[in-house]
Amino acid sequence: MFHNKKDTVYVVLAGIFITNALVAELIGGKLIDVGSAVMSIGILPWPVVFVTTDLINEYFGEKGVKKLSLITAGLIAYTFFVLFFAIKIPSSGISSVNSEQFKAVFGQSQLIIIGSIVAFLASQLIDVTIFHFVKKRTGNKMIWLRSTGSTIISQLFDSFIVLGIAFWLPGVMDFKTYLISGFTGYTVKLVIAILMTPMIYLGHFLIQKYISKDGK
Repeated sequence: MFHNKKDTVYVVLAGIFITNALVAELIGGKLIDVGSAVMSIGILPWPVVFVTTDLINEYFGEKGVKKLSLITAGLIAYTFFVLFFAIKIPSSGISSVNSEQFKAVFGQSQLIIIGSIVAFLASQLIDVTIFHFVKKRTGNKMIWLRSTGSTIISQLFDSFIVLGIAFWLPGVMDFKTYLISGFTGYTVKLVIAILMTPMIYLGHFLIQKYISKDGK
């Protein structure tokens, strides 16, 4: 049972955070063309993760984000564990999705899974560290600086870690393609992060208005 409105806010933000992180991992194996470069379509749900990460940072601090990040990483690993066995079980003859089709969609390589989890944890740790470094120096002012700034730096690492482990190290991409794809994905994240900045202020306003009614 929730003790106050702030507890409710954390559960809602955590649910949104975990859902979008899991969806991003599940669809991340699909690469799309962006001009002459390639990019994982798993980038699409991350703007929501950006916003929820910063709001959790704002109201629940480093411990709140780190704890949720570890839980989410565990759930991502659990999801792929379940998918591993789901792939191994043969489909029925009347199934509209046969075993080969199911494996083609969900049978991501071990390196993609490892790369995704490592990149996720590293970027979240960097994000929360930078966020609170800036907040200690600006107080409650300049929300845009700590939110967008932490995202811009953390996602630079995220973009190259996952591509490096999943595609460059095993030789799927050469180094030039790795760099181009990494910077393409990062640029898309950068643009989205800047465009999503007003959502941070909107979320901050709505949460503040909601929890202020609690009288706590």
